[in-house]
Amino acid sequence: MSSGLEWRVTMPDGASVKLLPKLGIIRRAWTMMLALFLALKSKMTSFIKKAWKIGVDEPKKVIHCLKVGMGLSLVSLFYYTRPLYDGVGGNAMWAVMTVVVVFEYTVGGTLYKGFNRATATLLAGSLGVGVHWLASKSGNDGEPIILGISLFILASAATFSRFLPEVKSRFDYGVSIFILTFSLVLVSGYRVDKLFDLAQQRLSTIAIGISMCILISILVFPVWAGNDLHLLITRNMDKLAESVDGCISEYFNEGNARGEEEPTCKKSQSYKCVLNSKASEESLANLARWEPGHGRFGFRYPWKQYLKIGGAMRHCACCLEALSGCINSEIQAPDFIKKHLSEGCKKLSSNSTDVLKELSSIIKSMKRSPNIDSLLADMSASVDDLQNTLKSLTNQTLLSPPPPSPVLPGDSPENQSVAHKSTVDVPLMGVLPVVMVASLLIEIASRIEDVTDTVNDLAALADFKAVEDLLNDEPPVVDENENMKTLQEV
Repeated sequence: MSSGLEWRVTMPDGASVKLLPKLGIIRRAWTMMLALFLALKSKMTSFIKKAWKIGVDEPKKVIHCLKVGMGLSLVSLFYYTRPLYDGVGGNAMWAVMTVVVVFEYTVGGTLYKGFNRATATLLAGSLGVGVHWLASKSGNDGEPIILGISLFILASAATFSRFLPEVKSRFDYGVSIFILTFSLVLVSGYRVDKLFDLAQQRLSTIAIGISMCILISILVFPVWAGNDLHLLITRNMDKLAESVDGCISEYFNEGNARGEEEPTCKKSQSYKCVLNSKASEESLANLARWEPGHGRFGFRYPWKQYLKIGGAMRHCACCLEALSGCINSEIQAPDFIKKHLSEGCKKLSSNSTDVLKELSSIIKSMKRSPNIDSLLADMSASVDDLQNTLKSLTNQTLLSPPPPSPVLPGDSPENQSVAHKSTVDVPLMGVLPVVMVASLLIEIASRIEDVTDTVNDLAALADFKAVEDLLNDEPPVVDENENMKTLQEV
């Protein structure tokens, strides 16, 4: 037990500080090790929870990891099994390396890398063997010079081609493999006698690795880049519709009145996902073009049209970003001016949301909708009504119902009616915010029409079926009673 005595020192500022004994070296080291262990344990726990959440939310990623492990296990048999190892020689490791660098999450990504690697390896290997054969005819002194010059010219030209947009978008990986393979053949072939046999063995092992990747990627729980692009576009369109409705509801304080569970401010910011999805859309569209026909998507499906739809939606989302800035501005219009335009803005917002949701439904179902024309007509009518409401506003004055004036004894009815009418002068800065909101909403409706045009183009290119065609394709309904009567008559 402690004696209860303690030492204290008075500081210059008058405070009394308790003196503590210095810890020993061993005790300080133990304290530091314990703190380090607890910090490491906390980080590991956080990492495991995050990994578990990703696995639960997206099980396809877990399946992809298992597919990669399966591919590596199968190609490693060429190294572990003696008959297979004797067939491919010591180059079996190239099959393992091919699986590591070629296997991608989507089928399109695997086909893209597999095709580029196979084509680039075959082309670079053929050129390398040909250049090496020509250099060998020039003698021992001229051979390294020719090899060096050839390597410099072809590597420089191939590197420059990567700056071309057409090559970079579809064959960038193949150009990198071409430079790597061509350099290896020229440099290593200088000291190898049987260069052709070595190149043939490496090509065969690379072909084995590519074939294994493609088969597993297509046959075992395939993940199609085209389907992911299709879902991404429809989700972004739904979020765009939420943002249009959420922004107007937030501005006119209608979110709480409708009893929505999701906060209105969160819905109004959904457009940011549309603005940030350009890179994902371009990547998925590029990979989808490599995929064969699958599911509802046929061969040579117009994936480029999805990029146009995404661009039109981002054009609309830019207006939503400006609208959000006006809503969150420190300068706000008086309540009676908001009320003057609230009905027109809410009606146009509702109609615009309906159009976007109907467009999303068209893309999801891949069927033409008979309601889209009427919804567009309603949106256009709402635009005209809102424009007429804006014209009714004067430049700086508005008629506002002020609080009723007290009626004095002896006033005539005419004086009482005049007392209830007055005109309130409103500065231009008071009218400008709500006018900006209404103008941006009209611009958003105009850009939604552009989105509609791109969706109609997709429906024409992809041959979406109309409702009438679907009804005609259905088998006729057979009346069992009529059949029974016919049988009885027979």
